[in-house]
Amino acid sequence: MNDINTLKNFLDGKVEEYNQPSFLDKDPISIPHRFTAKQDIEIAGFFAAILAWGNRTTIIKKCTELMDLMDNAPYSFCKSPSASSLKKIMHFKHRTFNGTDILYFIEFLRYHYSSHTSLEGAFTDGFNREEKTVENALAYFHEYFFSLPDSPERTRKHIATPLKMSTCKRINMFLRWMVRNDKTGVDFGLWQNILPAQLICPVDVHVARVAKKLKLIKRKQTDWLTAVELTECLQKFDPLDPVKYDFALFGLGVTEKF
Repeated sequence: MNDINTLKNFLDGKVEEYNQPSFLDKDPISIPHRFTAKQDIEIAGFFAAILAWGNRTTIIKKCTELMDLMDNAPYSFCKSPSASSLKKIMHFKHRTFNGTDILYFIEFLRYHYSSHTSLEGAFTDGFNREEKTVENALAYFHEYFFSLPDSPERTRKHIATPLKMSTCKRINMFLRWMVRNDKTGVDFGLWQNILPAQLICPVDVHVARVAKKLKLIKRKQTDWLTAVELTECLQKFDPLDPVKYDFALFGLGVTEKF
């Protein structure tokens, strides 16, 4: 499948196949889709993306548990959590994400929403709309997220940054959810100050495997530069919305075991 037009047509078909609401129930993006208010969607989506590693059924189960602990009102909960509710939620755990982490996440969200109406500013306050990619937005968010006093060192592993060469898969996935809006009903398109063209494709082991098999990337290691290389290749197929091919690559890798 070396012909670029043949490959584009193949991937476009897979995007159409997997970018459908029928796949929502099996994906962590189903968590923010339970809400209608912007801030609830942002917070539920943020947690769903951050906790998205491991078995997807388990991820959705743990995210559901977390939303239940927040009384299924994440914005209200994070804006003014009571001592009793914090005591209850500190026992939440998913893999290496534990009570220390959840308490700091809530404290950051409480702090941020005390002066912002959207989580978008946590990325775009340090971002120029003319920039080629969201790399600086991700680096800014990491710095801002851990700017509060006594931020736990252990929690840093849960928020990736391109400055440490991470693929930033989960943060890039969250940005895809918040920025893209192609009217299919999957991604939300809530944010206006980042363009779909500036997004970087989320890369995990499944996407990397498929991308290498399709000769979309040459880099051997899987890191930030790999994600950039893949996105630049996908821009040849759609310069305005290259990350839509995340649906195709992930679907091929996870659903079809391509």
